[in-house]
Amino acid sequence: MAAPTKPTIPWKLRVMTSLLSLLLKASRRSNGTVNRRLFNLFDPQLPPNPNSIDGVTTSDVTVDATRNLWFRLFSPTTSASAATLPVVVFFHGGGFAFLSPASTRYDAFCRSLCRSINAVIISVNYRLAPEHRYPSQNDDGFDVVKYLDENGATLGNVGKCFLAGDSSGGNTAHHVAIRVCKERLRFVRVIGLVSIEPFFGGQERVESEIRITQDPLVSLDATDWYWKAFLPNGSDRDHEVVNVSGPNAVDISGLNYPKTLLVVAGFDPLKDWQRRYSEWLRKSGKDVEIIEYPKMIHGFHLFPFLPDVSEFLSHVNHFIVKQVAGS
Repeated sequence: MAAPTKPTIPWKLRVMTSLLSLLLKASRRSNGTVNRRLFNLFDPQLPPNPNSIDGVTTSDVTVDATRNLWFRLFSPTTSASAATLPVVVFFHGGGFAFLSPASTRYDAFCRSLCRSINAVIISVNYRLAPEHRYPSQNDDGFDVVKYLDENGATLGNVGKCFLAGDSSGGNTAHHVAIRVCKERLRFVRVIGLVSIEPFFGGQERVESEIRITQDPLVSLDATDWYWKAFLPNGSDRDHEVVNVSGPNAVDISGLNYPKTLLVVAGFDPLKDWQRRYSEWLRKSGKDVEIIEYPKMIHGFHLFPFLPDVSEFLSHVNHFIVKQVAGS
């Protein structure tokens, strides 16, 4: 019997993702530009809140005002000193082209993550494509890590640091991890990577992209547009930043690449690329743990009413606790 190609998801999630898909499609112009005015009308932004809400306070920290590089700091109020807590540098999704740490969905997700794992969350506001193509996002991500190396001692325990990201943010987290491995940082020590349904690809169409056609957020048309808007002009999808395990992949075998927790959704068209990534990590001599949610779609972790989300947060917490204990 053929595997099902359509997930069974609650009507609430179906409506929400369908509306978001329509907004994204309307905001992606055929000439490769973005109608930001239209998208921003439907992307409500939340300000930081120094008052504790569900045990978490937030503030925004500027790294470089000239390129609008900043991060939202999520700190749990239940701990005696944030400076003793592990730090998670998080990169949001959105196809490299949309959303920010202030977007309602990501503010809520990082708040939940902060509370669930009792860690300081640094949610990075990086520059967006197509106005800023690769490697702008990776440059911004690494510069935030360097900022923490110079200024982060009062924010959290940067010696027990994690990189994390979902979708396109998972792609960014991978490449920032490589750059951290190649640089000499004084205080920041990355001891783990949480890769949540990362956005990878290539010139060929893998089986999951062809078979799974009902995910409203990562259709082939959408992902092709994102890659075209993100990549340098003249590049194809076998570029090292896209096909991270392909013919142009960076050799990480000699790097101290962090242990990786890879989260895969069963109805994510990108899941075969994510599995190739895990196989490539193992062949490169790196440690990777995979957790799959067979009934979930790409981006499921952003919708807390789904029962799998609490299990997901528990898995992330277990991974971080284990890495901190072993570091």
